[in-house]
Amino acid sequence: MELLRTPDDRFADLPDVVSAPDYVEVDDPDGGPGIRVATYTAGLEDAPAVLLLHGEPSWSYLYRHVVDALVAADLRAVAVDLVGFGRSDKPARIADHSYARHVAWTRQAVDALGLRDAVLVGQDWGGLIGLRLVAAEPERWAGVVAANTGLPTGDVDMPQVWWGFRRAVEKAEILDVGRLVASGCARGLADADRAAYDAPFPDETFKAGPRAMPLLVPTRPDDPENGANRAAWEALGRYDRPFLTAFSDSDPITGAMGPVLRDHVPGAAGRVHPTIPDAGHFLQEDAGAELGRAIVAFTESLPR
Repeated sequence: MELLRTPDDRFADLPDVVSAPDYVEVDDPDGGPGIRVATYTAGLEDAPAVLLLHGEPSWSYLYRHVVDALVAADLRAVAVDLVGFGRSDKPARIADHSYARHVAWTRQAVDALGLRDAVLVGQDWGGLIGLRLVAAEPERWAGVVAANTGLPTGDVDMPQVWWGFRRAVEKAEILDVGRLVASGCARGLADADRAAYDAPFPDETFKAGPRAMPLLVPTRPDDPENGANRAAWEALGRYDRPFLTAFSDSDPITGAMGPVLRDHVPGAAGRVHPTIPDAGHFLQEDAGAELGRAIVAFTESLPR
């Protein structure tokens, strides 16, 4: 597996970065080389921790306004760039990416960070991966916030708007990552922020991750990851620790999953689950402060 590493100068002068990165190294479960994963930490070291997992095709820059809200409330924000995204190493081939590999890589990063009794926040692929982590180690997490995400098994077809997105990614000769993020925002996206989402990818050779992820979403009943995802659904059906859905009001891709998660996960019962208004798929961009306040209120409500 060939790994690419984005030069640091691509990230110079970005507006409102989360923090300076730290790095952990994870092993490839299929025997490939060690991979450097970028992590970001802000806030008091001994404060309750909140793990922030992004999705496709973004990186931890997405959470910068959420981080501000968490730190202002004396919480510790920890973000991880998925392998192939942000400042993390980038496997050069689409075939180097698999759902199982991304789960394993992210689990190792969480282990290296020493996170326990933290709140896990997952949006988009951050939830597809993060909910698998919760199902595998439910005792590790003080609570979970699912934000515009789900855990597909291929038993229910994906929305047509998602299929349009997948086809656009597959057919694009030049994949415009900043434009893809902007298309998932209800309130628009500034040019400087578009440039920040383009920054991890100096040219097309770096974009195997963003090109691969739509292909890895289970869309048929015989998908190779369906067994693991069905097992995760079963485990989530027993998850009685606090569970919050914080979905936006304008996401045609994942909007239907909010009620499904609330009905299925015991820890979601009896909670007021916020709907973030005037926000699209990337609700962290449209309403980062509002999402951050919802995460703060949830985290502060947990028994410690």
